[in-house]
Amino acid sequence: MEIVQVLAYGLLLGGVYALLASGVTLIFGVLDVVNVAQGAFLVFSALFTWQIWNMFGFEPLLLIPVNGALMFIIGWGIYRGMVMRVAPQGPGMTVLLMFGVALTLEGILNLVFGNKFKSVTPPYFTESLTVGELVLPLPQLISGICAALVLGLMYAYLRLSWAGRALRASAQNRDGAALVGISHTKTSAFAFGIGAATAGVGGVLLAIMYPIFPATQYDWIARLLGIVVLGGFGSIPGAVIGSMILGITEAFANTYVPQWS
Repeated sequence: MEIVQVLAYGLLLGGVYALLASGVTLIFGVLDVVNVAQGAFLVFSALFTWQIWNMFGFEPLLLIPVNGALMFIIGWGIYRGMVMRVAPQGPGMTVLLMFGVALTLEGILNLVFGNKFKSVTPPYFTESLTVGELVLPLPQLISGICAALVLGLMYAYLRLSWAGRALRASAQNRDGAALVGISHTKTSAFAFGIGAATAGVGGVLLAIMYPIFPATQYDWIARLLGIVVLGGFGSIPGAVIGSMILGITEAFANTYVPQWS
């Protein structure tokens, strides 16, 4: 039964990882840009969630659409203001640019929030749902369900909507998409905004699962890059598979060989 318990926890963790990694792999698939600032975006969203919760006592999950929209705007602005100008110089320059964005954002967060752990602790933070002999921590369960819903909506949007088809067309054949009137600049800005929006949503979920401080962005971008390399850059299904592998492996390592976790 312990193995089933650990497996269930790993699947919930993998679901959250899948949402976080989907933004990185989407941006790469459309723009050929490795967004190493995604971890900083996550931490920004998590600390913003903590600030609103600490000041007003709002239910943090209500901030999911707010943070998603906010990070979409920020991501769109970063692409139009910086990435678009640097991208023609090659992928190396875009990596350096996004690394600079990550360091700048971390510095700002240090100034505003201090280099201390912040935790969002709603009433269900320490509660669990018991199903038979299976015990599921509510923060991880809620986060896993929310991640699955958001990821499913995003996948459906990319598959069924005209804008989603335009994104996929631009990712598969930039010149061919341009011939039928699809602007690569507009689709790239949109893709970067969606990728940043996943960090906005994911930041809310991280805030109710883990303590956060600015430098934890390095831990998260390391995880996300590992996932997208494992699943294949540009592949959202691959990112989901890679996330599940990492989440389950991490859960088993934490339980049985913690020195490897």
